[in-house]
Amino acid sequence: MPTRALITGITGQDGSYLAEWLLERGYEVYGVVRRSSAPNLWRIEHLLDRIQLKPADLLDQLSLIRLIDEIRPRELYNLAAMSFVPASWDQPLLTGEYNAQGVTRALEAIRQVDPTIKFYQASSSEMFGKVREVPQSELTPFYPRSPYGVSKVYGHYITVNYRESYNLFACSGILFNHESPRRGLEFVTRKVTDGVARIKLGLASELRLGNLEARRDWGFAGDYVRAMWLMLQQPAPDDFVVATGETHSVRELVELAFNRVGLDWQQFVKIDERFLRPAEVDLLIGNPEKARAQLGWSPSVSFRQLVEMMVDADLQRLSRPAGVVARAQ
Repeated sequence: MPTRALITGITGQDGSYLAEWLLERGYEVYGVVRRSSAPNLWRIEHLLDRIQLKPADLLDQLSLIRLIDEIRPRELYNLAAMSFVPASWDQPLLTGEYNAQGVTRALEAIRQVDPTIKFYQASSSEMFGKVREVPQSELTPFYPRSPYGVSKVYGHYITVNYRESYNLFACSGILFNHESPRRGLEFVTRKVTDGVARIKLGLASELRLGNLEARRDWGFAGDYVRAMWLMLQQPAPDDFVVATGETHSVRELVELAFNRVGLDWQQFVKIDERFLRPAEVDLLIGNPEKARAQLGWSPSVSFRQLVEMMVDADLQRLSRPAGVVARAQ
């Protein structure tokens, strides 16, 4: 029998890449989707004949228990979250319900139905926030600077707590920023590459951004889902930082993106205070040595390759007929 995996957040960037990775390894893949009058399935449209989607919600404990009892997966990847950091200030309570209590509900459902299910929790580099050391490792103290980061700290520690209290095989991947052409348009990397493509094609005349000096450790999402899977293949559960070990500024991101299309970024980029965070995270850079040593994991796509991949994909997308472009937002 093929191994069964259940993915919350399968319609997101990471969920779509993870589903592809698991299918390539012969898994039977199930995805959790919330009931909606307008499903957002564009990232997994090419997989719909190979995966099964099931309704449930991290806000509804009973729906999770019923679904896990029905599917009986061997691995559960919890990728669902309120994941856009700026929006967490606008909806701090809902962010906590999904990113903190939602994790607890998933873990408790596993504990009640089948404690042998292996669990992956999507932790975040935003937990480090106002960083205490550079680079950040699994032992670096957390100092979150947003409701999102605070909620992720809870989700991380409740995963550790259930592992230690109930002997669950529960892992947290502290993933630093990971991007792709499937990233949402609200995230700065995709906002930049989409904006550059629009300017190049004559569809826009400027790109408005916030803090150009913020620095992040950016990698390719397709590489990072491989690390998620590797964590659940280990003999014992543990937590891992997943990062490139390099840091780049938003300014560097902008320069590379505009260079890809032969334009001078300074002619088009405008600083807009509306996009500045109330409490900025200035520098994030991960130490991936533990993941390299214990998982045998390392990234395969460089920062330049990532930016150029995303610009090329947005140029291609925006060059299609209008109806096709609209489905790929």
